[in-house]
Amino acid sequence: MIKSFLQIGVVLFALFFVGACGKKSGEEYVKGDNLFNKGWEFVKDVDLPVGEIVSNEKLLWEGVSLPHSASIEPLVIKGDQWQGDCVYKKNFRIPKSLSGKHLGLLLEGAMQVAEVYLNGQLLHTNLGGYLPFYVEISQAVRFGGDNTLVVKLNNEDNPLVAPGKALDVLDFNIYSGIYRNVWLTVKDPVHITHELEVDHEAAGGVFVSYSNVSDKHSEVNVKVDIRNQNATNEKVGVEVILLDNNEVIASTTSETALATGNSTVVINTQLQVTNPKLWSPSSPYLYTLNVKVNKGGEVVDSRDLRVGIRTIEMTAKDGFVINGKPLKLRGTNRHQEYPYVGYAISDNANFRDAWKIKEAGFNFVRLSHYPQSQSFLNACDELGILVMDAIPGWQFFGNDEFQQNAIKDIRKMVRVDRNHPSIILWEASLNESAMSKEFMEEAHRVLHMEYPGEEVYTCGWIDYAYDVFIPARQHGKPPHYWNQYKKDKPLFIAEYGDWEYYAQNAGFNQKAYQDLSDEERNSRQLRGYGQKRLGQQALNYQESHNSNLQGNAIGDANWLMFDYNRGYAPDIESSGIMDIFRLPKFAYYFYKSQAGIGESVIDAFSKPMIAIANYYNDPSYLDVKVYSNCQEVELWVNGKSIGKQKPDRDANSTHISNPPFTFNLPAFTPGELVAKGYVNGKVVAEAIQRTPGHGTGLKLWIDESGKKLESGCNDIVFAYAAIVDSEGTILPMAKNSVSFSVSGDASLIGANPINAEAGIATVLLKAGENPGDITLSASSEGLENGLLKIRVQ
Repeated sequence: MIKSFLQIGVVLFALFFVGACGKKSGEEYVKGDNLFNKGWEFVKDVDLPVGEIVSNEKLLWEGVSLPHSASIEPLVIKGDQWQGDCVYKKNFRIPKSLSGKHLGLLLEGAMQVAEVYLNGQLLHTNLGGYLPFYVEISQAVRFGGDNTLVVKLNNEDNPLVAPGKALDVLDFNIYSGIYRNVWLTVKDPVHITHELEVDHEAAGGVFVSYSNVSDKHSEVNVKVDIRNQNATNEKVGVEVILLDNNEVIASTTSETALATGNSTVVINTQLQVTNPKLWSPSSPYLYTLNVKVNKGGEVVDSRDLRVGIRTIEMTAKDGFVINGKPLKLRGTNRHQEYPYVGYAISDNANFRDAWKIKEAGFNFVRLSHYPQSQSFLNACDELGILVMDAIPGWQFFGNDEFQQNAIKDIRKMVRVDRNHPSIILWEASLNESAMSKEFMEEAHRVLHMEYPGEEVYTCGWIDYAYDVFIPARQHGKPPHYWNQYKKDKPLFIAEYGDWEYYAQNAGFNQKAYQDLSDEERNSRQLRGYGQKRLGQQALNYQESHNSNLQGNAIGDANWLMFDYNRGYAPDIESSGIMDIFRLPKFAYYFYKSQAGIGESVIDAFSKPMIAIANYYNDPSYLDVKVYSNCQEVELWVNGKSIGKQKPDRDANSTHISNPPFTFNLPAFTPGELVAKGYVNGKVVAEAIQRTPGHGTGLKLWIDESGKKLESGCNDIVFAYAAIVDSEGTILPMAKNSVSFSVSGDASLIGANPINAEAGIATVLLKAGENPGDITLSASSEGLENGLLKIRVQ
């Protein structure tokens, strides 16, 4: 079966959906968490009350699975993203045997005002599309009968809901739909609450913290929030077990507590762990924490969490310290969107984004400018990426109701994200917004109330109430920017490398850049703009990062990792070090070279690297920039060595970890460049760049980035077709039109055919319901077809 979506610029009526990978769902609901992603129906742009929408037999409902985007958007949205009302419904049956149980729905993300109805009854209205919400349905379910669940969504501009700013003036897009997973929870009336089921400050669910941490001993503190929905009093207890690869390394059992009828009780326990394996970006070791609730000697509920034991500290004097060791934070910013489908991406796709961030040499990511999915945070825990979590906000400070909703977002964000060892900073701040002192004081206070203790740090872009000051580099003035900041407060530069070159005329290098146009010297460069401008972008990031390191900042985060769409602009914001299709630009290799050899225990992130930032196709472009984390680099031109060099020693290389290597070719002779990286006199890495010839065919591959393409959960990957010569060298300036097709249980999403950019054409490939082999093919006039067989897990 072959499926393909229409050309770019057309908003498609066909609806794309993705789901949680590695978890199977069905209609046999059992005790615990059941994935509720399949069997939905969808309709949009219907201006009727919900009851009439559900009963209207003339409406054409489409069968969909979740997560789901209400609209497939063009590659470049140009200020015309879909906004409006849409409705999801699901018919389901709950067996009579579950009568008397607690039933709840968890929606991980639905954009952005949601009304939840069950059997015609409005159960909950949720404001905000970036945080999950929990709805108890126990009293509205018909046990043994048919049930109809309806979720009505509106993603139109709303000044009461953060980010609040209208889409046509917003620096990102808020997209649409139930774009993350939905879960049906079935529990005993006596159970561990969900973190959002109850409004308990610094409680709800399971709250894990650590004290007296060292590599010799650590205390793991576990707070368990238990709800008794029975009318009678119950005696309850908690057993907590810490496991290392299924081996019990610590356990404890609490004393019995009385949970009075229709109330909650919080039980605190503590584990003593000997010789713990501490979590860090270089060694992201995770344990499994198993929590059981006993009622009358019977286990009535349990929960497993992945946890990492670590201790952190941030001071102006010592910077960021983890497990007693200082660490400079080397970071980036991430928007969670994909082309075409917006936010509606699979858990595996979120993991792959985290993988690429780690692979690019970063140990830190700022979530810009909103909370992101649990699957992405789980990946940061697993891969070793430190995180700045953030409430939704950008250049908008609304009325009292808006501010109260933003404070609620702080509470929700902390409650659902607090157990992630990767999170070290909490941006309880509305980014670049004119917040009042009263709001900042309250935001700071509320976050510390929700997460009591010493190892929690708030941060904000205004230097007032927060623990850590996080300005963008451009908020300071050249030439020093923030390097002369003297206050006794940790400083982290949350954005750099873009705006100071885009709007402040090229940072320091006025003379060096005086012959460049504004377009040539800024950091907003698409891959198709050519090697000179990609080289300039990489130099901008090198210069500004090197400058940041000359001050006392605990770290910095470049703007940004991936290109993205903006509501207010008719083009793609292209300051990413990878494009919107996750293809690298030259700047990607600069950052990758900043990670030291052996920096991570994960082999994929610890190897020597070397990359040539020159296509070797332009006689006027004789500088060859080589990015590497090796000690020395030797460059060979057509089989002849032109020398071995140490890293550059110039004004832009004084403080960075691994400066690039710049070689000046005496002349251009088409052929082959070979760069060899040396450590302790031995070659440990090699890169080859050949002068491209005439295009002869297409080379195909997909990006799996640590996760194989998976069936049964609407997984999605980028599929690429490169125009290559007879030697397999990509033609970096090729713009050929490429058509994709797929056979087997899979489908394509996106513009198709599509013109190649910098020699590569891209489409989204979505796996179907069944494992097995699929075949991706691509064709272009005058070129040999490309074929790729893919095994779907």
